Amino acid sequence: MIRYYLVIAIQGYCLYHIYKNRKPYYWYFLVFFIPIVGPIIYFITNIYNKRDAEKIQNEIVSIINPTKKIRDLEKKLEFSDTYANRIALADAYVDNGDMPNAIHNYKHTLNDIDQNDLYAIQQLVLCYFQLEDYVGVAEYAEKIIDKSQFKGSKQQFCYGLALRELGQVDKAEEQLKQIDRPYSNYNERLELAKFYLANSRVSEAKELLEEISSESEHMTKPNRRIYKNTVNEVERLLKTL
Repeated sequence: MIRYYLVIAIQGYCLYHIYKNRKPYYWYFLVFFIPIVGPIIYFITNIYNKRDAEKIQNEIVSIINPTKKIRDLEKKLEFSDTYANRIALADAYVDNGDMPNAIHNYKHTLNDIDQNDLYAIQQLVLCYFQLEDYVGVAEYAEKIIDKSQFKGSKQQFCYGLALRELGQVDKAEEQLKQIDRPYSNYNERLELAKFYLANSRVSEAKELLEEISSESEHMTKPNRRIYKNTVNEVERLLKTL
């Protein structure tokens, strides 16, 4: 059984590597339709080198047993309670979908006045958003609202949506409009269009949806795959207007 999951994990890792690195399509067929030999050939010819071997092994183990990484990082933190070790543990909790424990550890790093707290606060905004704790989102977003990294970021988008949920519509629009940048942020701009529709501002929603639709015609093939559902939703909404 363990061997079966190991083969599946290696196969999945290879397919992800092919997609991420935009390898030729024939690799998909080799890896997928020849489950053992295909991944081995791809792994040896495209991924493996001695320097990265340990890293790849750890990633595969994390796929099979995601809690092992957390246990290892917890032991590492017990041995040496440093900023870097605690951030690594918090990130691992995020990857495992455990937002409460991630929040606990990110907050703990804020006590270290010798460290830049920007990353931890950015992560706290995202964690609270996942928990639908919009008060928490607003609290931490407002700590970095003046930072250049906040402008146009995912954190700003989450802040805008949180303000909407908290009934602060005007402030929400102010934040969400800053995400409206041509040829980028397609998912976020779709949400902005929906925001306009929810507030009976049909002409503004239609204009934004038409912009996204027009831009989608010039997308690269990878982006067409990534934003396929977004573009379909844009076209669906346009038909209703």
